[in-house]
Amino acid sequence: MRKATMGFAAAGAALLAWTGTAAAQQEFAAYPAPAARHAVTVATVAEGLDSPWGMAFLPDGAILVTERTGKLRVVRNGALSPQPVAGLPEIEEYGQGGLLDVALHPDFARNRFVYITYAEKAEDGRRTALGRFSLANGRAEGFQVLYRGPTVATRLHFGSRIAFGPDGKLYLTHGERGQKDRSQDLGDPAGSVLRLNDDGTVPQDNPFAGRPGAAPEIFSYGHRNPQGMAFQPGGARLWAVEHGPQGGDEVNVVKAGANYGWPVITYGRNYGTGTKIGEGTEKAGMEQPLTYFVPSLALAGMTFYQGSKLPNWQGDMVVALLAGGIARLDVEEDRVVAAERLLEDELGRTRHVAVSPDGTLYALVDAPAPEGKLVRITAK
Repeated sequence: MRKATMGFAAAGAALLAWTGTAAAQQEFAAYPAPAARHAVTVATVAEGLDSPWGMAFLPDGAILVTERTGKLRVVRNGALSPQPVAGLPEIEEYGQGGLLDVALHPDFARNRFVYITYAEKAEDGRRTALGRFSLANGRAEGFQVLYRGPTVATRLHFGSRIAFGPDGKLYLTHGERGQKDRSQDLGDPAGSVLRLNDDGTVPQDNPFAGRPGAAPEIFSYGHRNPQGMAFQPGGARLWAVEHGPQGGDEVNVVKAGANYGWPVITYGRNYGTGTKIGEGTEKAGMEQPLTYFVPSLALAGMTFYQGSKLPNWQGDMVVALLAGGIARLDVEEDRVVAAERLLEDELGRTRHVAVSPDGTLYALVDAPAPEGKLVRITAK
């Protein structure tokens, strides 16, 4: 596979300027299976998790795992620590909201900063919030709220994944909170991918910064509820996956200032009735997905595999499926060339996937306690 390489500064500039190529979109089922395949197996690392949602790998080998019900847990040496991380604000599970993603600052070894996203209660509803704290002796110290999204009185579509870019900026997905027309309103950050400095302030070079009436934190818009996001290794391409409604899940390369069309264009249909949404599946000025899923497999977290433990997957995208198992997408530059679905029965409802520094692929099985668990996926 062809993998681009570039320096840190060059990658940051390219991320804002890159407009992509004319990669053809295609339905997931139409792709051939990858030529190089692994037989894989699943081993449970930790059980008893309560609706696990996100994970991050600490330098000492421990794994932070969020539970949507509001606790941040530590898995160390294959065992779930009995006490959650103390010092977090009160976090309320509300519909699809709760404690969501977790990520380490790129310079965590020096500053000990951990970032979380969560549903925050306000007088007239709930909102997606981004917070930061220092991790010391199993405790969150100096907690700060860095960003608050719009407050909405619905239980739906909070987002939200965190990814740090090669430009040093923090990227955050924000769902449209179940109110689809918000996605096309540049004055409203719901239904967008956001770009922030690591302290929550807005970079001056954002695509809509300084534009009257636009929310300056917006990097791209026209999204429904992206729950997976990751940078492609060795370059500046940011990929995201998002739920469609009844069908129409999407895999996208996220470009600065681009409109991804929801709800004007979609490959999905209204729940239950199957009736048309919007104007069709394409429109001038709106991006086409690189890949879409009909019927929906409920795309959740995603990662790119790098490591020696699954050598045939090197550089490939792995996506967690709430409909069961994982999908592996063979990616070349900005194209998906092959795809396969794996471990549907072995995993069931899968919320997130991530690769540890030693190249081990982990997945979170999304279920209430005691059925929620962290598992390891390895070659047979």
